[in-house]
Amino acid sequence: MVDMNFLMKQAKKMQEKLQSQLEDMRMTATAGGGVVSVTVNGHKEVITIKIADDSVMEDREMLEDLLMAALGEAYRKVEEELGKTLKGIPGGGMLPGLM
Repeated sequence: MVDMNFLMKQAKKMQEKLQSQLEDMRMTATAGGGVVSVTVNGHKEVITIKIADDSVMEDREMLEDLLMAALGEAYRKVEEELGKTLKGIPGGGMLPGLM
């Protein structure tokens, strides 16, 4: 007979470990040949945005486009890394409240 309390404790422990990994994860992406750099964590929270000093752009729309491109790439990297991390977990690692 399966001890449900044990299974729940194990699931909670696994969820806490994954939450910690997401918090510690850092993915950086650049756009415009390095003009814009964005770093996000595994929760897709922006940690840093950097704009190259020598690229003070007068074209605000271009800068906005570069920021969006860098953010999109950083988010894609997080999804890719999460896919690798969760692949080996039974049920795909989809625990309630994970993301």
